[in-house]
Amino acid sequence: MTLLTTPLCEFDTPAIDFNLQGIDNRTWSLQQCMGRNGLLIMFICNHCPYVKSIQTRLARDTYELKQLGIESVAIMSNDPTEYPEDSLDNMRLLAKSFNFSFPYLYDETQQIARNYNAVCTPDFFGYNKAFKLQYRGRFDASNQKTAPIDSKRDLFEAMKLIAETGHGPQQQTPSMGCSIKWKSVNIQN
Repeated sequence: MTLLTTPLCEFDTPAIDFNLQGIDNRTWSLQQCMGRNGLLIMFICNHCPYVKSIQTRLARDTYELKQLGIESVAIMSNDPTEYPEDSLDNMRLLAKSFNFSFPYLYDETQQIARNYNAVCTPDFFGYNKAFKLQYRGRFDASNQKTAPIDSKRDLFEAMKLIAETGHGPQQQTPSMGCSIKWKSVNIQN
């Protein structure tokens, strides 16, 4: 496991379109995922301890964001051949287990992760309704262990601000997590 942190937010970077298969066997595009006030794109997976430590809160926060007009979508870009826990069938089981209220998509070619310059799981990209990046930071103070219950809800508060104003916070703490598990043909030099 290689621990990485995300780059800082490059405000107003436009969202990049995608067409990916979901665990529901539908093909989802960026436009179909967008909410009336914005969109949270999350690069996650099933096996990463950093993702596991936030799963319950992630399900809660994305549900609450939906009430604010912020939709969410999760994208799994790892190589499931090397990491079977990240297979499409296991993605379905995880989503059902945590009652995900958002599409969970499989980036089989890993091209969407490359397009977004996603580096780890979890990696969060918060967009306003104009499809402009306003947040690229951590979920909360969790790492491989869940943060205390009274910890600041960094991601939720940032996305709430985006829903209300169209702009994210100027101060953002990078997310950290396991490196994306690239297929050998996709490993960057």
